[in-house]
Amino acid sequence: MKRNLNPIISAIAVSCLLSFTGCTKDFDKINTNPVTNSSEKFNPNFVLSSAQLNYTGSFDMAYDAFRSNFSLAGPIVQALANCTQEWRGDKYLIFEEHTAAYWGTGAVGSYIEQVRNIVDVVENTRGKEQYKNLHQIARIWRVVVLSRITDLYGDVPASEAGLGYYQKLYLPKYDKQQDIYNTMLSELDEAVNALQASGDIVTGDIIYKGDIEKWKRFTNSFMLRLAMRLVKVDEAKAKTYAQKAIANTFTSNADNAFVKHDVNGARITQNRNSQVLLGDVGSQDYYYGKWSNTFIDYLKKTNDPRLGKIAVTKLHISLSNKDQNPNFVTDPLVQKGMPNGKQVDAANGDAFDIRKDPSFTDYPDYSSPNPNMSKRDGITFILTYAQTELLRAEAAKRWAIGGTAGEHYNKGVGAAISCLSQYDSKLTISDAEINDYLTKMPYNDANGLKMINEQYWAHTNTLFDFYESWNNWKRSGFPVLVPVKHPDNSTGGVIPRRYPYPITEASNNPDHYKAASAAVTGGDSYIGRVWWDK
Repeated sequence: MKRNLNPIISAIAVSCLLSFTGCTKDFDKINTNPVTNSSEKFNPNFVLSSAQLNYTGSFDMAYDAFRSNFSLAGPIVQALANCTQEWRGDKYLIFEEHTAAYWGTGAVGSYIEQVRNIVDVVENTRGKEQYKNLHQIARIWRVVVLSRITDLYGDVPASEAGLGYYQKLYLPKYDKQQDIYNTMLSELDEAVNALQASGDIVTGDIIYKGDIEKWKRFTNSFMLRLAMRLVKVDEAKAKTYAQKAIANTFTSNADNAFVKHDVNGARITQNRNSQVLLGDVGSQDYYYGKWSNTFIDYLKKTNDPRLGKIAVTKLHISLSNKDQNPNFVTDPLVQKGMPNGKQVDAANGDAFDIRKDPSFTDYPDYSSPNPNMSKRDGITFILTYAQTELLRAEAAKRWAIGGTAGEHYNKGVGAAISCLSQYDSKLTISDAEINDYLTKMPYNDANGLKMINEQYWAHTNTLFDFYESWNNWKRSGFPVLVPVKHPDNSTGGVIPRRYPYPITEASNNPDHYKAASAAVTGGDSYIGRVWWDK
């Protein structure tokens, strides 16, 4: 299904600019001025559009997409590698501007660009008959937004976030992550049952264009993801909600949730991933941003047909410009991942100089993401059928519910491979190739959890959703990653497991911040753990 931003670009631009100029910093401002986007002055459908679009990354030059998703999460989970200091996650370096980027400031980030907007929609549609479906979809999207924030940081402002204007809550409390999860699961369950095909058409929905049946399948699929997060801390609840969800999850790649970007709105509506990978935010991004050797070696080991589609060499030939070589090489035999934890000089000795690594020949010889995956008018995936089927495989493996693990594994892996064509038809892999791969790499129940979650990691890497790759790795322990031991690392050589709270919270919201910071298992640091990460 084609979902185009053209009809709403102007509205999104206005909404984004209002968000940008309507507050200067901090939670009191973030919570005080959403009236500029209220339904009295602005159709709440368009505010939904803005909240959905900004979930793909900040409109301000991919602020959080670069600093948080690509620079930190991607290398931490060894999907990406980068030999510059700017990509901090590659070497486990603490840098406040990056670890705090997803949380954001009073101008950019998830709270100001996503939470405030979606809370506006929820509040401005409450009890209004003409917006019944919009209200439920806004409740669902609020869960989507908050789930990523809490998975990255732990206890966070949730129940009171964005309510400054409505309830004069200017210093929102940090809810316990366990309470946040209980609320999110309940909210999804209520909202999906309240959606009505005969109700209002949600015109501002840039994902499904108001298709209620697709929203029902999306909600159940997302409920399954949240349920599976809890397998180590509350298995009974995980199983209960997994059973609720699997009755109506995604049925094919046609259900995949993604945003189709548009170049006409400039950076506001363009693909945030493209802004990073095309070098809009710095030369080190387009030239040194490579697939990690951990990921490429995994694909090579199994002769995965994705290798010849998602990876290319010789993409950038010159360091002096951002031009892409149109004759880049897709041959899977020559793909080569960059090792993590390297640098471009010998400041820490030959062991960390990429030029001294046995794999080094020249920078263009390391594999880059295929540019057809990051077109400015391309797509950003939110949730996929393949993810859902792999999670169903795990639920079947753990609890023998909803079919067999092997059945869902095959569907999940097949969909993960075939959905690449949604980026561009040039990335299409035939059914015959997929079937051949599955025949040669059959599901083995004895190693079921390992196989399922390694495939989940590979799939979310190809979606550029490194947040989800990292979160599911924390939850499952797969793939087994060898930590980077760079001498400048901030973790003692331990793979990071969460982002520390922004230090600005110590002055902006001191009492609530102090309590939350003190409560983090393992300390408020890179190696502290969120509640479900056991």
